[in-house]
Amino acid sequence: MSVGKPVDKSCVNLIKLSVGSETVDDMAAWQATKRAQSADGLPRHVTRMWPKREIEILNGGSIYWVVKGVIQCRQKVLRLDEVIGSDGIRRCAIVLDPEIIRTQGSLKRPFQGWRYLPLADAPPDLPKGRSSEEPLPVELNRALAEIGVL
Repeated sequence: MSVGKPVDKSCVNLIKLSVGSETVDDMAAWQATKRAQSADGLPRHVTRMWPKREIEILNGGSIYWVVKGVIQCRQKVLRLDEVIGSDGIRRCAIVLDPEIIRTQGSLKRPFQGWRYLPLADAPPDLPKGRSSEEPLPVELNRALAEIGVL
């Protein structure tokens, strides 16, 4: 397990598609806008469903972002805030650490909403100072993902 990753077994991560982002930098730019921030200026993602495993997420979990079909980075989850929409519906704002930590790329098929991501299934962080890695050839990466290796 790489440095900076939670080691507590009572921890779980989330995984989410970064819809509309072409790159991690695009996602970071969106998170820097007022619309994507909590009242204290931290980036947040508002979602309809409140995680039932809140305690495990807040025990050191991160949200892993899928950008263009590949898990590319993560952000530590700091807290979950209640947000009531203009329609009166209660939503969950996942408030994030602004530091975006790049991870080894791992293909991920599209899915709706967010999912839980067990620690054992999370891709490792890239070493500090490395913003990307030399990817596996797409066909090899896809074949490995299909048989459950990635």
